[in-house]
Amino acid sequence: MTTLRLLSPLAGVVRPVSAVPDPVFAEGMVGPGIALEPQHVQHQTVLAPADGVVGALHPHAFALELGEGRTILVHLGIDTVGLAGQGFALHVEGGQTVRAGDRLVTWSPVDVSAAGLATICPVVALQADPGLLTHLVADGETVEAGQPLLDWA
Repeated sequence: MTTLRLLSPLAGVVRPVSAVPDPVFAEGMVGPGIALEPQHVQHQTVLAPADGVVGALHPHAFALELGEGRTILVHLGIDTVGLAGQGFALHVEGGQTVRAGDRLVTWSPVDVSAAGLATICPVVALQADPGLLTHLVADGETVEAGQPLLDWA
């Protein structure tokens, strides 16, 4: 398989996925990855981390099918499904082909925080071998949306 470069879907501070306050993500049950603590802003745009096809799509999360059996999951905040889409605006539809950097979702980290929910965003390589991911940004560093984040061999 070819090595795939994944871009940061949003601006924020890089955290280990183990810092996510949800065991499904923190313990790597769905796969390895990284987490992003977003900027505390009213509106933030979330970009496609790679070229792919939009698979599962919810206001608070999406899976992007990347080919070669690889899928990346981006989850905006924790327990945000309970917001029933409030504070989220989708810009794509399931099954749509997207390019790295395309706008997929706009959301409000401020509103999520005001609802008492964690704003941290897991970015997970679904069912991947952890040894195939290379982190390109150190924990604690700030990234901009579209900046290289991970290499997936």
